[in-house]
Amino acid sequence: MIAIEIREPGGPEVLTPAERPVPAIGPADVLIKVAAAGVNRPDVMQRQGRYPVPPGITDIPGLEVAGTIDLVGRDVVEWRVGDRVCALVAGGGYAEYCAAPAPQCLPVPRRMDLTHAAAVPETFFTVWTNVFDRGRLAPGESILVHGGSSGIGTTAIQLASAFGARVFATAGSAEKCAACEALGAERAVNYREADFVAALREATGGRGVDVVLDMVGGAYLQRNIDLLAMEGRLVQIGQLGGAASQINTGPVLQRRLTLTGSLLRPRSIAEKGAIARDVHTHVWPWLESGRVRVIVHATFPLTAAADAHRVMESSAHIGKLVLQVES
Repeated sequence: MIAIEIREPGGPEVLTPAERPVPAIGPADVLIKVAAAGVNRPDVMQRQGRYPVPPGITDIPGLEVAGTIDLVGRDVVEWRVGDRVCALVAGGGYAEYCAAPAPQCLPVPRRMDLTHAAAVPETFFTVWTNVFDRGRLAPGESILVHGGSSGIGTTAIQLASAFGARVFATAGSAEKCAACEALGAERAVNYREADFVAALREATGGRGVDVVLDMVGGAYLQRNIDLLAMEGRLVQIGQLGGAASQINTGPVLQRRLTLTGSLLRPRSIAEKGAIARDVHTHVWPWLESGRVRVIVHATFPLTAAADAHRVMESSAHIGKLVLQVES
Protein backbone atom coordinates (compact mmCIF):
# COMPACT_ATOMS: atom_id res chain seq x y z
CA MET A 1 0.00 0.00 0.00
CA ILE A 2 0.95 3.68 -0.26
CA ALA A 3 1.43 5.41 3.06
CA ILE A 4 2.87 8.76 4.15
CA GLU A 5 6.12 8.48 6.09
CA ILE A 6 7.81 11.10 8.23
CA ARG A 7 11.28 10.93 6.74
CA GLU A 8 12.80 12.81 9.69
CA PRO A 9 11.55 15.47 12.10
CA GLY A 10 11.04 18.72 10.24
CA GLY A 11 8.78 20.80 8.04
CA PRO A 12 5.94 19.62 5.80
CA GLU A 13 8.41 18.54 3.13
CA VAL A 14 9.49 15.54 5.24
CA LEU A 15 6.09 13.89 4.60
CA THR A 16 6.92 11.37 1.89
CA PRO A 17 4.74 8.82 0.04
CA ALA A 18 6.23 5.33 0.35
CA GLU A 19 5.28 1.70 -0.08
CA ARG A 20 4.50 -0.08 3.18
CA PRO A 21 3.07 -3.50 3.96
CA VAL A 22 -0.67 -3.61 4.56
CA PRO A 23 -0.94 -3.67 8.38
CA ALA A 24 -1.68 -6.93 10.16
CA ILE A 25 -4.64 -6.91 12.53
CA GLY A 26 -5.21 -8.48 15.90
CA PRO A 27 -8.20 -10.60 16.92
CA ALA A 28 -10.14 -7.56 18.17
CA ASP A 29 -9.25 -5.28 15.23
CA VAL A 30 -10.59 -4.48 11.79
CA LEU A 31 -8.71 -3.54 8.64
CA ILE A 32 -10.16 -0.48 6.91
CA LYS A 33 -9.70 0.30 3.24
CA VAL A 34 -9.25 4.03 3.74
CA ALA A 35 -11.25 6.47 1.63
CA ALA A 36 -10.27 9.58 3.60
CA ALA A 37 -8.22 10.58 6.64
CA GLY A 38 -8.53 13.65 8.84
CA VAL A 39 -5.58 15.98 9.42
CA ASN A 40 -5.10 17.23 12.97
CA ARG A 41 -2.74 19.43 14.95
CA PRO A 42 -1.17 16.42 16.73
CA ASP A 43 -0.11 15.12 13.29
CA VAL A 44 1.88 18.33 12.81
CA MET A 45 3.45 17.96 16.23
CA GLN A 46 4.37 14.33 15.48
CA ARG A 47 5.99 15.43 12.20
CA GLN A 48 7.99 18.04 14.09
CA GLY A 49 9.20 15.46 16.62
CA ARG A 50 7.21 16.99 19.49
CA TYR A 51 4.53 14.30 19.93
CA PRO A 52 6.09 10.85 20.40
CA VAL A 53 4.26 7.81 19.07
CA PRO A 54 3.00 5.55 21.89
CA PRO A 55 4.83 2.21 22.27
CA GLY A 56 3.67 -0.39 19.77
CA ILE A 57 1.96 2.12 17.46
CA THR A 58 2.91 2.62 13.82
CA ASP A 59 5.03 5.63 12.91
CA ILE A 60 2.62 6.50 10.07
CA PRO A 61 0.72 9.64 11.12
CA GLY A 62 -3.05 10.03 11.12
CA LEU A 63 -5.54 9.73 13.98
CA GLU A 64 -8.88 9.30 12.18
CA VAL A 65 -10.11 7.60 9.03
CA ALA A 66 -13.25 6.63 7.18
CA GLY A 67 -13.67 3.83 4.69
CA THR A 68 -14.87 0.29 4.20
CA ILE A 69 -13.98 -2.71 6.36
CA ASP A 70 -11.79 -5.09 4.36
CA LEU A 71 -11.04 -7.69 7.06
CA VAL A 72 -12.23 -8.45 10.60
CA GLY A 73 -10.37 -10.10 13.47
CA ARG A 74 -11.59 -13.44 14.72
CA ASP A 75 -13.08 -11.97 17.93
CA VAL A 76 -14.97 -9.15 16.22
CA VAL A 77 -18.72 -9.68 16.16
CA GLU A 78 -20.10 -6.15 15.68
CA TRP A 79 -18.61 -5.46 12.23
CA ARG A 80 -18.59 -7.24 8.87
CA VAL A 81 -16.55 -6.92 5.69
CA GLY A 82 -18.07 -4.15 3.57
CA ASP A 83 -19.37 -2.04 6.47
CA ARG A 84 -18.80 1.71 6.06
CA VAL A 85 -17.15 3.05 9.20
CA CYS A 86 -15.22 5.94 10.63
CA ALA A 87 -12.63 5.21 13.28
CA LEU A 88 -10.39 6.81 15.86
CA VAL A 89 -6.89 5.35 15.64
CA ALA A 90 -3.63 5.94 17.52
CA GLY A 91 -1.73 6.22 14.22
CA GLY A 92 -1.63 4.92 10.67
CA GLY A 93 -4.40 7.01 9.12
CA TYR A 94 -2.30 8.48 6.29
CA ALA A 95 -2.39 5.27 4.26
CA GLU A 96 -4.49 3.20 1.87
CA TYR A 97 -5.23 0.67 4.63
CA CYS A 98 -5.41 1.20 8.37
CA ALA A 99 -5.88 -1.17 11.30
CA ALA A 100 -8.35 -0.03 13.96
CA PRO A 101 -9.59 -1.51 17.24
CA ALA A 102 -13.19 -2.58 16.68
CA PRO A 103 -14.54 -0.62 19.72
CA GLN A 104 -13.15 2.62 18.26
CA CYS A 105 -15.17 2.29 15.04
CA LEU A 106 -18.57 3.83 14.42
CA PRO A 107 -20.97 3.52 11.48
CA VAL A 108 -20.80 6.38 9.00
CA PRO A 109 -23.74 8.67 9.82
CA ARG A 110 -26.67 8.36 7.42
CA ARG A 111 -26.45 10.68 4.41
CA MET A 112 -22.82 11.55 5.20
CA ASP A 113 -20.03 10.93 2.68
CA LEU A 114 -16.76 9.31 3.66
CA THR A 115 -14.78 12.54 3.34
CA HIS A 116 -16.86 14.26 6.00
CA ALA A 117 -17.02 11.10 8.12
CA ALA A 118 -13.22 11.03 8.24
CA ALA A 119 -13.29 14.43 9.97
CA VAL A 120 -15.52 13.22 12.82
CA PRO A 121 -13.67 10.89 15.26
CA GLU A 122 -10.71 12.91 16.59
CA THR A 123 -12.57 16.16 17.12
CA PHE A 124 -15.95 14.80 18.20
CA PHE A 125 -14.42 12.28 20.63
CA THR A 126 -12.17 15.01 22.04
CA VAL A 127 -14.96 17.53 22.47
CA TRP A 128 -17.41 15.06 23.97
CA THR A 129 -15.05 13.68 26.60
CA ASN A 130 -13.64 17.09 27.55
CA VAL A 131 -16.64 19.41 27.38
CA PHE A 132 -19.35 17.06 28.62
CA ASP A 133 -17.50 14.45 30.70
CA ARG A 134 -14.67 16.44 32.27
CA GLY A 135 -16.20 19.90 31.88
CA ARG A 136 -19.68 18.72 32.94
CA LEU A 137 -21.33 21.34 30.73
CA ALA A 138 -25.07 21.43 31.43
CA PRO A 139 -27.95 22.96 29.46
CA GLY A 140 -28.32 26.63 30.34
CA GLU A 141 -24.67 27.04 31.31
CA SER A 142 -22.12 29.09 29.36
CA ILE A 143 -18.89 28.04 27.67
CA LEU A 144 -15.96 29.82 26.04
CA VAL A 145 -14.35 27.91 23.17
CA HIS A 146 -10.88 29.14 22.29
CA GLY A 147 -9.78 28.63 18.69
CA GLY A 148 -13.41 28.61 17.64
CA SER A 149 -12.65 28.30 13.91
CA SER A 150 -10.47 25.20 14.29
CA GLY A 151 -11.73 21.65 13.85
CA ILE A 152 -12.11 21.32 17.62
CA GLY A 153 -13.66 24.77 17.86
CA THR A 154 -16.29 24.36 15.14
CA THR A 155 -17.26 21.04 16.71
CA ALA A 156 -17.42 22.37 20.28
CA ILE A 157 -19.49 25.41 19.32
CA GLN A 158 -22.09 23.28 17.57
CA LEU A 159 -22.30 20.54 20.20
CA ALA A 160 -22.53 23.00 23.09
CA SER A 161 -25.19 24.99 21.25
CA ALA A 162 -27.17 21.85 20.42
CA PHE A 163 -26.94 20.87 24.09
CA GLY A 164 -28.60 24.15 25.10
CA ALA A 165 -25.58 26.05 26.37
CA ARG A 166 -24.74 29.70 25.87
CA VAL A 167 -21.63 29.69 23.66
CA PHE A 168 -18.81 32.20 23.24
CA ALA A 169 -15.64 31.85 21.19
CA THR A 170 -12.34 33.47 20.32
CA ALA A 171 -10.80 33.58 16.85
CA GLY A 172 -8.10 35.54 15.03
CA SER A 173 -9.98 37.44 12.30
CA ALA A 174 -13.33 39.01 11.51
CA GLU A 175 -14.03 36.21 8.99
CA LYS A 176 -13.34 33.52 11.56
CA CYS A 177 -15.43 35.29 14.20
CA ALA A 178 -18.33 35.48 11.75
CA ALA A 179 -17.99 31.76 11.05
CA CYS A 180 -18.12 30.98 14.79
CA GLU A 181 -21.27 33.03 15.20
CA ALA A 182 -22.88 31.38 12.18
CA LEU A 183 -22.28 28.00 13.84
CA GLY A 184 -24.01 29.01 17.08
CA ALA A 185 -21.69 31.22 19.13
CA GLU A 186 -23.56 34.14 20.70
CA ARG A 187 -20.41 36.23 20.40
CA ALA A 188 -16.94 35.60 19.01
CA VAL A 189 -14.10 37.85 20.16
CA ASN A 190 -11.19 38.66 17.84
CA TYR A 191 -8.32 38.07 20.26
CA ARG A 192 -6.01 40.21 18.11
CA GLU A 193 -8.18 43.28 18.69
CA ALA A 194 -9.91 42.85 22.05
CA ASP A 195 -9.37 41.44 25.54
CA PHE A 196 -11.61 38.37 25.64
CA VAL A 197 -11.80 38.46 29.45
CA ALA A 198 -13.17 42.02 29.53
CA ALA A 199 -15.43 41.45 26.52
CA LEU A 200 -17.03 38.30 27.92
CA ARG A 201 -17.34 39.60 31.44
CA GLU A 202 -19.37 42.42 29.95
CA ALA A 203 -21.40 39.99 27.82
CA THR A 204 -22.26 37.91 30.90
CA GLY A 205 -23.08 40.85 33.15
CA GLY A 206 -19.88 40.34 35.14
CA ARG A 207 -20.64 36.72 36.01
CA GLY A 208 -18.12 35.00 33.75
CA VAL A 209 -18.54 31.62 32.08
CA ASP A 210 -19.07 28.16 33.52
CA VAL A 211 -16.63 26.27 31.27
CA VAL A 212 -13.57 27.24 29.24
CA LEU A 213 -12.22 24.84 26.60
CA ASP A 214 -8.63 25.83 25.86
CA MET A 215 -5.83 24.47 23.69
CA VAL A 216 -3.52 27.47 24.14
CA GLY A 217 -2.28 27.37 27.74
CA GLY A 218 0.70 29.55 28.60
CA ALA A 219 -0.36 33.12 29.27
CA TYR A 220 -4.01 32.19 28.69
CA LEU A 221 -4.13 30.10 31.86
CA GLN A 222 -4.53 33.00 34.30
CA ARG A 223 -6.88 34.86 31.98
CA ASN A 224 -9.10 31.78 31.71
CA ILE A 225 -9.18 31.49 35.50
CA ASP A 226 -10.09 35.17 35.78
CA LEU A 227 -13.07 34.63 33.46
CA LEU A 228 -14.55 31.60 35.19
CA ALA A 229 -17.74 31.97 37.19
CA MET A 230 -18.35 30.45 40.62
CA GLU A 231 -17.82 26.65 40.41
CA GLY A 232 -16.37 27.13 36.91
CA ARG A 233 -14.31 24.51 35.09
CA LEU A 234 -11.24 25.05 32.90
CA VAL A 235 -10.57 22.14 30.54
CA GLN A 236 -7.09 22.15 29.00
CA ILE A 237 -6.61 20.08 25.84
CA GLY A 238 -3.44 21.61 24.39
CA GLN A 239 -0.45 23.83 25.10
CA LEU A 240 0.14 25.78 21.89
CA GLY A 241 1.17 28.79 23.99
CA GLY A 242 3.62 26.80 26.12
CA ALA A 243 3.51 24.28 28.94
CA ALA A 244 4.78 26.55 31.73
CA SER A 245 2.63 29.17 33.43
CA GLN A 246 2.52 30.96 36.77
CA ILE A 247 -0.92 31.59 38.21
CA ASN A 248 -2.62 33.21 41.16
CA THR A 249 -4.48 30.40 42.90
CA GLY A 250 -6.62 32.77 44.96
CA PRO A 251 -9.56 32.73 42.53
CA VAL A 252 -9.39 28.93 42.37
CA LEU A 253 -10.04 28.79 46.11
CA GLN A 254 -12.46 31.69 46.31
CA ARG A 255 -14.68 30.56 43.44
CA ARG A 256 -14.22 26.79 43.93
CA LEU A 257 -12.85 26.33 40.42
CA THR A 258 -11.84 23.07 38.77
CA LEU A 259 -8.78 22.88 36.51
CA THR A 260 -8.65 19.70 34.45
CA GLY A 261 -7.64 18.39 31.04
CA SER A 262 -6.81 15.30 29.05
CA LEU A 263 -5.13 13.81 26.00
CA LEU A 264 -7.01 11.33 23.82
CA ARG A 265 -4.23 9.39 22.10
CA PRO A 266 -2.67 7.70 25.18
CA ARG A 267 -5.98 6.46 26.57
CA SER A 268 -6.80 2.76 26.51
CA ILE A 269 -8.93 1.04 23.89
CA ALA A 270 -11.56 0.41 26.56
CA GLU A 271 -11.71 4.12 27.43
CA LYS A 272 -11.88 5.18 23.78
CA GLY A 273 -14.55 2.55 23.16
CA ALA A 274 -16.64 4.00 25.98
CA ILE A 275 -16.29 7.47 24.47
CA ALA A 276 -17.31 6.05 21.08
CA ARG A 277 -20.49 4.60 22.57
CA ASP A 278 -21.38 7.91 24.22
CA VAL A 279 -20.73 9.84 21.01
CA HIS A 280 -22.85 7.39 19.03
CA THR A 281 -25.71 7.69 21.53
CA HIS A 282 -25.69 11.45 22.02
CA VAL A 283 -24.11 12.98 18.91
CA TRP A 284 -25.05 10.69 16.00
CA PRO A 285 -28.71 11.83 16.04
CA TRP A 286 -27.55 15.45 15.66
CA LEU A 287 -25.20 14.53 12.79
CA GLU A 288 -27.86 12.48 11.02
CA SER A 289 -30.51 15.18 11.38
CA GLY A 290 -28.15 17.95 10.24
CA ARG A 291 -28.41 19.82 13.57
CA VAL A 292 -24.63 19.48 13.82
CA ARG A 293 -22.44 19.62 10.71
CA VAL A 294 -18.89 18.55 9.94
CA ILE A 295 -17.07 21.61 8.63
CA VAL A 296 -14.46 20.62 6.01
CA HIS A 297 -12.35 23.54 4.81
CA ALA A 298 -10.38 21.71 2.10
CA THR A 299 -9.43 18.28 0.81
CA PHE A 300 -6.08 17.05 -0.55
CA PRO A 301 -4.91 13.86 -2.24
CA LEU A 302 -3.14 11.51 0.19
CA THR A 303 0.16 12.13 -1.60
CA ALA A 304 -0.24 15.89 -1.01
CA ALA A 305 -0.22 15.54 2.79
CA ALA A 306 2.58 18.11 2.93
CA ASP A 307 0.28 20.72 1.39
CA ALA A 308 -2.39 19.94 3.98
CA HIS A 309 0.14 20.46 6.75
CA ARG A 310 1.17 23.80 5.28
CA VAL A 311 -2.43 24.98 5.45
CA MET A 312 -2.76 23.61 9.00
CA GLU A 313 0.32 25.54 10.12
CA SER A 314 -0.86 28.72 8.43
CA SER A 315 -4.07 28.62 10.52
CA ALA A 316 -5.88 29.99 7.48
CA HIS A 317 -8.53 27.28 7.58
CA ILE A 318 -11.99 27.19 9.14
CA GLY A 319 -12.92 23.66 10.21
CA LYS A 320 -11.15 20.47 9.16
CA LEU A 321 -8.63 19.42 6.52
CA VAL A 322 -9.01 15.97 4.96
CA LEU A 323 -6.80 13.70 2.86
CA GLN A 324 -8.58 11.68 0.16
CA VAL A 325 -7.29 8.30 -0.97
CA GLU A 326 -7.64 7.64 -4.68
CA SER A 327 -9.51 4.40 -5.34
